[in-house]
Amino acid sequence: MISLNPVTIKKIKRFRSIKRGFWSFVILLVMMFISFFAEVFINSKALLVYYDGRFYFPTYTQMIPGSEFDLGYEYETNYRDLKKKCQAQASSDFVILPPVPYNPYENDLKQNSYPPFAPSFKERHFFGTDNVGRDILARLVYGFRTAIVFSVVLLIMNYTIGITIGCSMGYFGGKFDLIFQRIIEIWNNIPFLYVIIIIASVVIPSFMILVLIMAFFGWIGITWVMRTITYKEKEKEYILAVRSLGASHARIIFKHIIPNTISVIVTYAPFAISGGIVSLTSLDYLGFGLPAPTPSWGELLSQGWQNMDAWWIVSSVVAALVVTLMTVTFIGEGIREAFDPKLHTFYE
Repeated sequence: MISLNPVTIKKIKRFRSIKRGFWSFVILLVMMFISFFAEVFINSKALLVYYDGRFYFPTYTQMIPGSEFDLGYEYETNYRDLKKKCQAQASSDFVILPPVPYNPYENDLKQNSYPPFAPSFKERHFFGTDNVGRDILARLVYGFRTAIVFSVVLLIMNYTIGITIGCSMGYFGGKFDLIFQRIIEIWNNIPFLYVIIIIASVVIPSFMILVLIMAFFGWIGITWVMRTITYKEKEKEYILAVRSLGASHARIIFKHIIPNTISVIVTYAPFAISGGIVSLTSLDYLGFGLPAPTPSWGELLSQGWQNMDAWWIVSSVVAALVVTLMTVTFIGEGIREAFDPKLHTFYE
């Protein structure tokens, strides 16, 4: 059983008392839960089918062998039509569909009408459809999953590189610091957008390629911050004390300096996550991001710009961006205030 020390418990209680940050954290958790388990809530496959005395679980077909429902057709079963058929026959057979019975790649077209279609509760297109008839809510949720995973992976890579190099520059100083300053200055002058354009013209950008490109440039900001803080921290009494006791450089950096700069690291984390989401959305909007038909907020923004009459496209994406960025920022503010070591320092 994991036991928390009194200071950690105090920090957690302090965070819970900051209502704006705490409830933003709850909202973000709910959003992430829905997106990570989106196949259960938003999917063209049925959750449960009862047909001819047997139960089928089409959504979980990859996890449960033989759970896929198959009528023997060459194409995939349309579970919305199957549900209507079961209801029309008034038999004991039934179909349970997800709340949004569409996947993000499915084109739901109508006779004598062309997309985009306005929001419709009757057809369960709660946010309408895009230019090719795909459900916007489905593409928003699946696109959020891609964006949040992209931002977190990018954050981990940027922080791993930036904190390590920045702390080393500030701690060792001298020629080591001078050499890396010149390297960072050169690195910072490389035109990021041009690199993206060149790579996108040679290969189709995948998720990992975009992460690596963003990480290639994204570690510089946190590096400068950690360098400055480390210069300040290494001259304090507690660092001089552990150094006089014979602590190694690695122990001083990772056991003392970084934990005492956690408030600054956490302060920059929400802006880094927000920046990752905005960067991916911007690249997708410009056409240099993830390849079609990957669900993307930037691609939806581009569609909305081309079809200003379809107000539901732009408004849904803008609302999703505002809610996401606000919750991430409020969480960062709450964590920074609650976990600031200066608020919990005590002497024995």
